[in-house]
Amino acid sequence: MKILMVLTSHDQLGNTGKKTGFWLEELAAPYYVFKEAGVELTLASPKGGQPPLDPKSDDPTMQTDHTRRFHGDAAAKQVLANTLTLDQVKADDFDAVFYPGGHGPLWDLTEDKRSVALIEAFVRAGKPVAAVCHAPGVLRDVKGTDGQPLVKGKRVTGFTNSEEEAVQLTNVVPYLVEDVLKAKGGIFSRGEDWASYVLTDGQLVTGQNPASSEAGARALLQLLR
Repeated sequence: MKILMVLTSHDQLGNTGKKTGFWLEELAAPYYVFKEAGVELTLASPKGGQPPLDPKSDDPTMQTDHTRRFHGDAAAKQVLANTLTLDQVKADDFDAVFYPGGHGPLWDLTEDKRSVALIEAFVRAGKPVAAVCHAPGVLRDVKGTDGQPLVKGKRVTGFTNSEEEAVQLTNVVPYLVEDVLKAKGGIFSRGEDWASYVLTDGQLVTGQNPASSEAGARALLQLLR
């Protein structure tokens, strides 16, 4: 079983002068869920190499068992430091794709035509696609096999407007994930702020927030089984 994980290469939090990137828990939790299931993992990003880590996700107050394990895992850190570029990967070589969030994907992966084409190739092949937290936003321009937005008529979730408001970035981000999924025809629902909430609709898995990362990965594995 082979799974591709696609991370952001974007490290600027709008015009705030602050850094962003991928959220550590959203990489670490799925990484170990997949590894323990015997999955062969490949990591990619738009620019390749070391993706930028959102410094807030590395704050001591944000650490989980998964992130602590990742910090002590030299092999995992080596894999992360050497992500392939999106030009080097194709859907044919994998059984599924998983997009971790963080704010970074809102700027680069959403707009990246290679990412859009990659997801569409997975969809055409009937292979599962999963995205958690801010990453469901990367589905914005993705079309299903019928030419309609992929999320149209599908039960989906993602980082909520109230969660964005809580981290005081509503006016910084280029768009709100909840609003975009609704605008594209997604049947958006949510759990409580910061609680794990995951939806599976057909071959699409979406998770609401960092706490949903592990459950999102397990839901993806369930589809592959």
